[in-house]
Amino acid sequence: MELDNESRGKVNETASVHCGFYSEDGGFTISDEDKSYMQTCKSVVSTCAFGGEDNLYQPIRMSDTSLQKGHVFNEDRFIGKWRIVIVKNLPFRDQRLNRKIPKMLAHRLFPNARYSIWVDSKSQFRRDPLGVFEALLWRSKSVLAISVHGARSSVYDEAKAVVKKNKATPEEVKVQITQYHQDGLPEDKRFNGNKALNEASPMTNLFMCLWFNEVVRFMSRDQLSFPYVLWRLKGLKNINMFPVCTRKDLVNSMGHIRKAKPLG
Repeated sequence: MELDNESRGKVNETASVHCGFYSEDGGFTISDEDKSYMQTCKSVVSTCAFGGEDNLYQPIRMSDTSLQKGHVFNEDRFIGKWRIVIVKNLPFRDQRLNRKIPKMLAHRLFPNARYSIWVDSKSQFRRDPLGVFEALLWRSKSVLAISVHGARSSVYDEAKAVVKKNKATPEEVKVQITQYHQDGLPEDKRFNGNKALNEASPMTNLFMCLWFNEVVRFMSRDQLSFPYVLWRLKGLKNINMFPVCTRKDLVNSMGHIRKAKPLG
């Protein structure tokens, strides 16, 4: 169901939320073998590459314990340490939107996984995942860990930067920001003592579905919709917003190789 203005932010454990593209008949196609494999995962580190934009960077500094937790079904489905899952019938022409599916809906793709880490395709993961879970989630008893934004702290300042860097048209940004302003999203530089803007990392299921809905509703630049959804879900607690230096310690930023090609 869609949450109306009165009920938004008053979410309980029994609430059901429509999740963007997802339905029993929708989404993209995954083979039965891959689905079976993904259902065995208890913790996940995932990345994706659509449209020939990036190379697949191998993770480094992983412990033997983390490597032993993998299930080898078929060796030819591995490239180094990555288990490859091929998806077909992508739902969006915009490859950036297709990337949001594994990024934001890991709980749909790995239904039995309790913990997940998202690694952007332009980055090389360089820390042991069990150590990351311990440092960023378990030790602080957090349900979500996410890096603060490296440059700006206001969603309205970020909107201007998105236009200036030609990452979206002024019209696209204006529609989204105007709606958020009308909904009452404050122009404060910080929320609860933390920056209003963030980078991406592990999330809770409800938050991720609502966040995904926003990028489908407006545009795929998810840094604008993150603070809006966080503001709406006033009951979301125990968030570890770690500094930029920690994020830089987790990944090597390799940069995009080329621009992703749109479908069709």
